[in-house]
This record gives sequence, structure tokens and C-alpha cells, in this order.
Amino acid sequence: MKRAIPVVVLSIAGLVPVWRYEPSLGTTTTEASEPASAPSTSSGTSSGTVVKGTLVNTEKGPVQVQVTFDGDKITAVKMLQQPNHPQTTAAVPQLVSETLEAQSADIDTVSGATITSGAYKESLQAAIDANDEAVSASPSASDSPSASPSSSPADVSQALTGSTVNTEKGPVQVQVTLEGDKITAVKMLQQPNHPQTTAAVPQLVSQTLEKQSADIDTVSGATITSDGYKESLQAALDAKAA
Repeated sequence: MKRAIPVVVLSIAGLVPVWRYEPSLGTTTTEASEPASAPSTSSGTSSGTVVKGTLVNTEKGPVQVQVTFDGDKITAVKMLQQPNHPQTTAAVPQLVSETLEAQSADIDTVSGATITSGAYKESLQAAIDANDEAVSASPSASDSPSASPSSSPADVSQALTGSTVNTEKGPVQVQVTLEGDKITAVKMLQQPNHPQTTAAVPQLVSQTLEKQSADIDTVSGATITSDGYKESLQAALDAKAA
């Protein structure tokens, strides 16, 4: 009977780490925090146009929203990344509710979640701005009798943001400008703060403009950044194809 006591104590001790385990959400250091295959913008479907806001890094953790639009009307807001804090969990429904009511990012900060609220509004405004830009470039102008063939929707410039790809060197994200199906510009929105990356980016952009696709060579000495660049670039191009 005396031997049973240590066994019970050890069994209880083994459960303590399980009880104390708390999952972490929305980190920026693992690819699981954001699906690399999901582009920031996708073309309109029967369920509306889906646009991702910018990824905003705060001292509490990353914040990023995804907004669904019907024209210029906000019909849904989804949190893609958020800090793993009770205040954030409680604040998010209030922020979403206010957004749907106000139809803008001009909403109140939730008490006790000031940092998350500020980042939420920043990411939300970026999504709204991207959608407004897309709506303003809609084919309505082509209905005008004076519209020339060159002003057709296929020739309108369109900026598409690729997914944020989190690498061991840092996040990588690109924005692509298209005129019809032609890539006319590539802008780095996020990149690792390394000399190799700084040197590699112009080469990656030059290859992209030349080959008009993400099927480009990896830059020697910047393999990780190159792979992240190509993945984010392909996500942006897929958004156009959709």
C-alpha cells in the first residue's frame, strides 16, 4: 500500500503540464499563422469580393482582418490573426459588430483592448482602401459612349497583394500591379532585414517582369527570401486568375 502513494503523486505531476498548456494563436514566426496559399485579394464571386487587410504587428501579437464586400458594402469581417488574450477575444465581436453597423473603420476603441482595436482598424482600413480602389477601376467607365477600346476592363491597372509568407528570416509579402494580364510592377511590402535580401529583391523583381510569372530562378545567397517571394507572388497572380 505504501508503494501506491508515489505512483499517484507522479501521475498527478504528469497532468500538470497538460492543465497549464495554453495554445498560442496568430504568431508571425510559423507558417501556420497564415495560410500561404491564400491571397490578399480575390475577384468577386457569388459570395462577394474578399479582401485581406494588412498584417499589423503589435506588442501583443499580429492582427489581420479579412473583409467580404458586396460592391462597397461590408457584409462580413473575419479575424485571420489576433493576439491570444482574453481582452482580444472579448473585443473582436464588438469590433466586428461596430464595423458592420458603421460600414467603415471609423469605430470606437474597445476598452481594455486599445492596442488590438487600433491594429484592427488599421488592417480594416487597408482592406477598405483596396476594395475602393478595385471598385473605382470597375468596368462602368466602358459603358460611356466616348470610351475607347483601350479603356476596357482588361486594360485597367490592378494592384494585387500576395499572402504574407513567414520565414525563419522574417515575413515576405509582395504586391503586384497588373495591366490586363501583364505584370507592370512588383513592390515588396514586407521583407527580412538582411543585406542578402536587399541585394536579392531587385533581381527577383527584374526576373518577374521579364518572365511575367513566378517561375523564376532563386537568387544565390537568398534562398529563403526567394522562395517566400515566389510563393507570395504566385498567390497574387492566382488572385487575378480567380
